[in-house]
Formats: sequence, structure tokens, C-alpha cells
Amino acid sequence: MRTVGILTLGCKVNTYESEYIIHLLKENGYQIKDFDDFCDVYIINTCTVTNTSDIKSRKMIRKAIRRNPDACVVAMGCFIEANKDFSIPGLDIVLGNKDKSKIIELLDEWFSNREEIRHLYSELPRTFEDMYINEFPRRTRAFVKIQDGCENFCSYCIIPYVRGKCRSKDPDVVVKEITDLVGNDYQEVVLTGIHTGNYGVDLDTSFSELLKRIVSIEGLKRLRISSIEITELTDDVLEVIRDYPVVVNHMHIPLQAGSNHVLKLMNRKYDLDYYFHKIEEILSIRPDMAITTDVIVGFPGESEEDFLETMETCKKIGFAKIHVFPYSERKGTKAMELDGHVAPAIKKERARRLLTLSKELECAYYDTFIGKEVEVLVEEVKNGKSYGHTDTYLHVEIEGELPHNTFVTVVVQEVQYPYCIGEVSLLK
Repeated sequence: MRTVGILTLGCKVNTYESEYIIHLLKENGYQIKDFDDFCDVYIINTCTVTNTSDIKSRKMIRKAIRRNPDACVVAMGCFIEANKDFSIPGLDIVLGNKDKSKIIELLDEWFSNREEIRHLYSELPRTFEDMYINEFPRRTRAFVKIQDGCENFCSYCIIPYVRGKCRSKDPDVVVKEITDLVGNDYQEVVLTGIHTGNYGVDLDTSFSELLKRIVSIEGLKRLRISSIEITELTDDVLEVIRDYPVVVNHMHIPLQAGSNHVLKLMNRKYDLDYYFHKIEEILSIRPDMAITTDVIVGFPGESEEDFLETMETCKKIGFAKIHVFPYSERKGTKAMELDGHVAPAIKKERARRLLTLSKELECAYYDTFIGKEVEVLVEEVKNGKSYGHTDTYLHVEIEGELPHNTFVTVVVQEVQYPYCIGEVSLLK
């Protein structure tokens, strides 16, 4: 039996695709081991969203080659799609974001001939590559990839160039996949995609129509949307969020910049007034909604005044958490051509200041739950304690070893960042 170590870098879409690949490998007699083990095959599902992602992708490919020079080393995904000429001795199978589902036949070919395989295309994928998962081993939260590709072309982003046009999974398949996951005792499902809220643009349907079908699936306890653009929170989508409590009280809505000047340079599709108004709409129908976000600092042309405006914008909205990214140059994007590139030291310092604010906002948000009951899905048990998340994505630590994959009601006693400390009040 051949052994495989697989490493996933980057987003939830990559996580889903890797889980599907693991499923195929198991079905075909491969044994899955840890990536750090000595294996016959190593697969690195790469990322290219930042320079750091590129560096890590290269590092992990070289690490696999060093660990077992006789192994079949496979590199796939966004880094490869952006660097089609990438090749080093010992890298055996190279493919981009198309034909990941053909990994078994590619491995069979390599083990028959032991010759390098470069499975790359001059054009990006135009159709959705069907993948279907009915279990997520080792997880209580299951991801379902419903969409791929992006056509927003934000000026800083390489992803439209490596993922291609928007394309969607058949809605009947989505519903069946989630139904099967619920039947296999998954309590929470996360909808994920590259441009999730644009689902259905190629199928004459919409994200709201899909949501209406999903929320009616019997037995589904929690439905989470991995990330959604503010412009895709249409009246129809907000109506579903308002009417169906199975949609959790947490939304991740990228802001990227809290300055209209920078938003325009980024080619974002909204201004601050629009963003503020939509947040007000969400909170009017779900007052307890936790809103998290992404912000890029040090974008070309961002002045100190722009950055300070971003800080004030984040305070005004009161995000539950901010994911902070120093601007990363991506060859082939419009932002590379802009004037006013910010010095690395300034980017680093602005990131530090915004991360400090994020922690302050997060702790303030956590503090609002002290003395209140919250429902936690137990996801991990270790060292005599249990850990899980609420639907608002509070990370809760509970004394005692509670049953895995069950809901428990706790009272929040105190905050010990990054956890809320909870005391059990009722098991469900």
C-alpha cells in the first residue's frame, strides 16, 4: 500500500479540494499519513494570494523532495497556475487548478513511467470541476465548495488570473451533498467558493435561491457563509438571513480599506456610505450578528491620513475581528502599475497598529458575553478541557471533557484571550 502526505496551503476552497483528493486516494488503496512522515507520495496544494504564500509553496515543495528523493512529489493549485514554468529536480507532477480530480490516473501514469508530468493548460477552466464529499474526517464543521472563479478584478488580486471565470456547482448536487453530510452527523456546514456570493451567475439562478433550498434541509443545525462581498448582500439574501435562524449570527464581509480614496484605487465595487448602510441593514434584522473582515494596509497610494481613516472606519463599524494583510505585490495586477508604493517598514508598522486595534475590538466584543448563555459546538477535547465555537464564532474553553460533536449551553464566566471561559449550564 502506497502512502501519501498531503499539505494544504491557503483558503477553504483548497481545504475542500484537498479533502476530496484524500477521499479519492483512500478509495484507490492509498494510505494517508502526516505530511511530515516518510511517504511514497507528497501532494502540495499551493496558494499564491501573497508573496508569503509563494515562498511557503516553494518551501514545502522542496521540503517534500528532501524528505524522500524517491517519492512522487505533486504540486498543484494557484501557485503553479501563476508560475507555469516552475520546475525543480524532484518535482514529478505539476498541475494548476484544472484536473485535480484526475490525481489517481496521473499517479498511475507516473508510477508506470516515472517521468515528469506537466498537466497545464493555456486557458483557465471554464466549467465547474465536479467534486462531492459526504464526510470530513477529523472535523465537526464540513465545507462545501459551491463556486469557483472570480471576475471582480480588484487591482491588488491575482486570483481571477489563476482561478478563471465564475462557475457554479449544480444546485441539486449542492443540496444532496449537504443532505448527505447532515445524515453523517455534521452539525455545521460552511458554504465556500472563490466568489461565493456570485453563485449561480452561470446557471440562471442566484445565491439567494440556493440559500432558500439549503435552509430547508432537515436536520441542518448551522449554516455558515465563509465570506461574502458587501455588494452581494441583496434584499433576497438578507431576507433569508432574517427568516432562517439556521444561518449563523456571523458574517465575514471584506472591507479591504476604510478610505474611499484607497477603495477606488483597489477597484472595489462600493464606497464607505454603501458599506455602512449595508451593515446597518444587517444589524437591523440580526442585532447580534458578529461581523468580521479583511483589511489590506500599505496599498500603493495609501497615505497616513488614509490609514487613520481606515482605523476610524473599523472602530465605527465595531468589527468582531479584523484579518490584517500588508499589501503584497502580485505580478500582472493593476496595482503593480500604481504610483506611491509604501515602504515595507511602514506597511509592517501599520499592520501592527491595526492588529492591536483588532485585538481591542475582539476583546470588547467577547466582554459583551460575560454572564450570558451561549451554545457551543464541541470541536476539540484535550488536556481535560473542551473547545468549540458559538454561532457568532466565539472561541470557548470549557472545563472538563465533553462529548465531541455535541452542542452544550454554557455561561461565559470571563475572557482569557483568545478564549471565552464557559461553565456548562445544560447539555443537549
